[in-house]
Amino acid sequence: MASDNTIFASYLRDPSLFDEIFDRDGKVTRVYKKLFKHYGKNSIAEYLHLNDKAKASFFNQGITFQVYSEEATKEKIFPFDMFPRIIGAGEWEHIQNGAAQRCRALNFFLKDIYGKKQIIKDGVIPLELINSSENYLEQMVGMTPPGEVYNHISGTDIIRHNDGEYYVLEDNIRCPSGVSYVLSNRTALKRAYFGVFNHYGVHTVTNYAENLLDKLEHVKPKGVDVPNTVVLTPGMYNSAFYEHSYLAKTMGVELVEGRDLFVENDFVYMKTIEGPQRVDIIYRRIDDLFLDPLEFRKDSSLGVPGLFAAYKKGNVTIANAPGTGVADDKAVYTYVPDIIRYYLGEDPILKNVHTYHCSRKEEREFVIENIRELVVKPVDEAGGYGISIGNRLNDKEVEEVRKSIREAPRKYVAQPILSLSVHPTFIEDSQSFEQRHIDLRTFTVLGPDSCYVLKGGLTRVALRKGNLIVNSSQGGGSKDTWVLQK
Repeated sequence: MASDNTIFASYLRDPSLFDEIFDRDGKVTRVYKKLFKHYGKNSIAEYLHLNDKAKASFFNQGITFQVYSEEATKEKIFPFDMFPRIIGAGEWEHIQNGAAQRCRALNFFLKDIYGKKQIIKDGVIPLELINSSENYLEQMVGMTPPGEVYNHISGTDIIRHNDGEYYVLEDNIRCPSGVSYVLSNRTALKRAYFGVFNHYGVHTVTNYAENLLDKLEHVKPKGVDVPNTVVLTPGMYNSAFYEHSYLAKTMGVELVEGRDLFVENDFVYMKTIEGPQRVDIIYRRIDDLFLDPLEFRKDSSLGVPGLFAAYKKGNVTIANAPGTGVADDKAVYTYVPDIIRYYLGEDPILKNVHTYHCSRKEEREFVIENIRELVVKPVDEAGGYGISIGNRLNDKEVEEVRKSIREAPRKYVAQPILSLSVHPTFIEDSQSFEQRHIDLRTFTVLGPDSCYVLKGGLTRVALRKGNLIVNSSQGGGSKDTWVLQK
């Protein structure tokens, strides 16, 4: 496969896993042949030189994140692997259409459950499922946001299984993060692999900010000609602050904290040295319950007093709309295929991973008896927190998971332990390329009349050997994702 001094010389391929670069016979797949020809013959020393250039690019751009569970508070450069993941045009069309379909269907779902609740009346989804969701906001009942758009920005987590098929692992509707790393990965890779794009027709990702701003401005409040948009952040100590500031900068809008805004006569204003400026659209990156201390958590210092009243009057657009988190509840996820058929009259383009919801007695008993063959997830967590992978648990841990399920069955779902596809990834400890599991987060922006899917999502990598959890908060990294034009 490679001579002794090249980057893949010591690459050990497990033929039981679906490798994105090498087929079952160990041959380089079609979409990777050009890249392999140009860089597969590099030595490790040459690769390390390029890798150092990429690291310098990340450091100079300030691309960092903070993991809350760490004992010491410190910023870290986001782990980035130089060898890109490539998706062919045909495969991408399937992924893109599937992500857009889910986004549109979930928007109809949100409009319905905060409105007529027809899907519940028709017996497709049980009322208890919605009422028991921690992310369902009674305050949103009867509310219709501008343009009837609730989930302006969606992130869909997609995996490729050993059968070569793509499956949706979960939907992220509240505040999906990671798109800034998509854009930064591309910048770093283009600097390190100068000229490589001359050999590939790769879709650009740099148009994300303008498409996001355009879609947001299409849901401006009535009577506003030229809307003023801001990005609302919890502040510099938030783990995703780099992304908040990056998106504000690339959209050309102000980055604000709650203390920078105030409400007067049900309109929102931003404090400036030239006096108050009206704010029409808020892309918020803070959780629902912290948005407005007069409406939600009274102890919140992150939000803006009176913001929700201004929102209810239609004087400001909040993206994503409050209460959208009910659509990425992992228990609701089990019904998404039915939601797609109900609202769109279409079969799902992307398959769900088979999921057991522990609130159903038969499924709960199956999960409790078969924990070692399953992944158990809390329905309302994100970032890979709270996940239990059955075959990694000792006897005591298995019993603890069983107890948690019995005490709060609504809180848990379970899925089979899937074999995520793997991709050659440079591991610094061994100074070699090794197989590592990956997934893909796509980013979809919904407007009143159209849907935009970024052509190149965030390929996340589980950097620990054998690990299936790819989240950066759990030690994961990322790759640049090339979507081919043809």
